[in-house]
Amino acid sequence: MRERINNQIRAKELRVIDSENKNLGVLSIKDALELAQREGLDLIEISPNGNPPVAKVMNFGKYQYEVSKKLKKAKAGAKSTETKSVQVKIGTGDHDLELKAKNASKWLKEGHRIKIELFLAGRTKYMEEKFLRERLDRVMHLITEDYKVSDSYKRGPKGLFITIEKVVARAGQAK
Repeated sequence: MRERINNQIRAKELRVIDSENKNLGVLSIKDALELAQREGLDLIEISPNGNPPVAKVMNFGKYQYEVSKKLKKAKAGAKSTETKSVQVKIGTGDHDLELKAKNASKWLKEGHRIKIELFLAGRTKYMEEKFLRERLDRVMHLITEDYKVSDSYKRGPKGLFITIEKVVARAGQAK
């Protein structure tokens, strides 16, 4: 979205905020432009969807700088999460399952989603669904972190899989 400045603003009336963030009330576009020119600043339409639209009297370069600073701060605060994958087969031994569960617990602690796949090859693809789910549950019982199932059991091209993610504690709730 591009902000409209000075003569690009189309509204007849604007709610104007001055350079010290004081609300000057609703002014006609002509009065608002004169006010901005008197102060040697620009009239910037901040909220075009308001009724009436909101405009601010300030230096356009400074406004762009503040907006880019806010965007950078928001981007820095956003944490990216990956979907990590743990693959097991029907005959995977207990020790290997423990290692995979340990990795999964570590990834959950870091906040990643985890896709636990039961790789099925050959005749194992046609085994009973209940048996296959029990095989997947063996790994899930070994995971030490609290988790919730975000995507229940599904069949994929390689076999059966389930996706889990960390339980996020809400503010005010005891863990």
